[in-house]
Formats: sequence, structure tokens, C-alpha cells
Amino acid sequence: MAQGRPARPVGVRVLWGGAEVAVTFGLILLLLVVHQLWWTNRQARAGAERQVQSLEHEWQQGQGQGEGEQESPDENGGGGSASAGDDSDDPGVSGGSGQRQSGRTAAAAPRPSYDQAYAIISIPRLGLRAPVAQGVSKPNVLNHGYVGHYPGTAQPGGAGNFALAGHRNTHGEPFRYINRLRRGDTVSVRTKNATYTYVVDKTLAQTSASDGGVINPVPRSRVVPSAGYRQPGFYITLTTCTPEYTSKYRLVVWGKLTRMTPR
Repeated sequence: MAQGRPARPVGVRVLWGGAEVAVTFGLILLLLVVHQLWWTNRQARAGAERQVQSLEHEWQQGQGQGEGEQESPDENGGGGSASAGDDSDDPGVSGGSGQRQSGRTAAAAPRPSYDQAYAIISIPRLGLRAPVAQGVSKPNVLNHGYVGHYPGTAQPGGAGNFALAGHRNTHGEPFRYINRLRRGDTVSVRTKNATYTYVVDKTLAQTSASDGGVINPVPRSRVVPSAGYRQPGFYITLTTCTPEYTSKYRLVVWGKLTRMTPR
């Protein structure tokens, strides 16, 4: 009668079971990393590009998006504030779109409904083209690969500060490489009625996640007082997390409006 193999010592069985658990856990962790770093990017980028194409098609057909203005306590776009909470990826803002710069006017885009994509941002140096949506909610805007517009800040082409947020890593990461932007680079924002061209002017490599001064009507850091502006103007602000794969600090890029081209 054949005898079975001798039972493994208890210690060996424990070690073997622990190794199996460790390998299983490692595989699950690897799948989560792949999902977060690759799959979310693939999905978000594809969805964002479809949204860009949809906007372009609607504008071409003369239907457009972004015509329905949402009521606000302040006609200049300064009602309320957005803070860096669960639904925000970047600093809060106080104030509105600011005063019209003396001797200069620009026809700003209308205010859309929340979470609605209504513009397309293009940055040639980065090969970036992404939809801009109203609001900076992670689940409704940023995680779709969109660039989010801070409520309460100016609209494209408007006096004050047109302030935007975007993920630097995962979910399409549209702002991953904005640290590569240099003075003189162009950033264009296209809406149904016009294209607004901004030129990069200044950068702030690192500031606090709660530094709301960077997206005020006259943008100026409250953490680094030398960074920013002192005079009203027509500004654009790009904000994202830094260092990469963290959300501890914020990276900021500022530009000035140089041209408005009606459609």
C-alpha cells in the first residue's frame, strides 16, 4: 500500500501560506497601480478628446455650448468662493473677475452651467488639447480628463483672472507638464464665439495648497509675496499639484491675454 508524502512541518506551512498571501497582495496592488496610472489615463484622455470633437462639431453646426448663463450673486462673476476640499484639486479663491483694465476691453465668454464643457484649451509646447468645464469637482470634471474653471473667477477673455485647474497625474493628467512652460509660450482658449490667446509670463514652482491668492482677480501669492502681479489686467492661471504623484503643494503658471480672435 502506497504511503502519502509526509506532512510538512507547521512552520513550513505557515511560511508557504504567508508567501502565497504576499504574492496575491502584490498582484492586487500591481493591478491597482496599473489601473490608476494607465487605465484611468486612457479612459479620461479618450473621453476628453471625444468631448473636444463634440464641441467642435456643435460650433461648426452653429449650435454651440455654453450659452445658458447661470445666475450668480455677482454679475461680475465674483459670487462665493471655491476652497480646496474634497471636490477641489487646488487652492480656494476669494473675489471675482476684477475690474476692467483702463483703456482696454475684451468680450468675455458667457458663464456656463456647472460641470459643463464649454471651451477648448490648447498649449502647443505641450501638444495639449483638452476641454474646459465649469467647476473643479474631481468626480464631475477633473477625473474626466477635463481642465476645470474655478467658479468666481473671470471667463475666457474677461477682465481679471481666468483660473484653471487640472490633474498632473492620473485621469488624463492634462497639466502634467505645465512645469515645462516658459515665458513667451502661448495658451489659447477657444469658445463658441472667439479664440483667446494668452502668453505665459510668470511661474511659481511651489506654493501652499491653500494659497488662494494665486487665482484672485489680481493674482498674487500669499505665501510667496514676490510672486504675482500688482495691477488689474486680463490674466490666465494654470494650477496643478506638485511634486508629481502628491497633492502637498501647488504649481502655478500665469499668462496675459494678448489677442482675441472672433469666430
